[in-house]
Amino acid sequence: MSRIIVGIDEVGRGCIAGPVVAAAVVLDAKNPIVGLMDSKKLSKKKRESLTLEIKSKAKAWSIGRAEVLEIDEINILQASLLAMKRAFLGLDLEVNFAQIDGTFYPDINVPGECIKGGDALIAEISAASIIAKTYRDEHMGLLDTLNPGYELFKHMGYPTPRHKELLQEMGVTEIYRQSYAPVKAVLQQQFLT
Repeated sequence: MSRIIVGIDEVGRGCIAGPVVAAAVVLDAKNPIVGLMDSKKLSKKKRESLTLEIKSKAKAWSIGRAEVLEIDEINILQASLLAMKRAFLGLDLEVNFAQIDGTFYPDINVPGECIKGGDALIAEISAASIIAKTYRDEHMGLLDTLNPGYELFKHMGYPTPRHKELLQEMGVTEIYRQSYAPVKAVLQQQFLT
């Protein structure tokens, strides 16, 4: 039996707002995609065009996510692994080996390996990192429309100095991860005033 490999990666662990998103991708060796690499090294435009190509050429792909409340409840590592498991379970193809970016393996029922920096080394993981990042950026754009003033479309939920400034000015909403230090600090100030 030939090995059917899935690459899995997540995006958004370091953010203080929005979900953590994972993707699982099974590439087709007969239909190669040129230019796959770590999503962080690609321009937004290049990521978006590669996402379309991955979705049309891959044998299978799936997105999984863990929500803000889940992140606060079980911690970001467990939430990331949960998002990866959900992405894996969403595949409509049976795979028999998984390659995971990072050092922690999700609770999935196939053998596999963790590869530190895998998004820069393994095509399947690169593809997963690209579609996960594109999906999450689009979702943050939607959250920006629903939560005007926080400039979510600029920082995508990462704790930039400007984002932290806006959070202090405008306060914490339900899109924020309350277990994260910058959000906790603002909540404490709100509580004291």
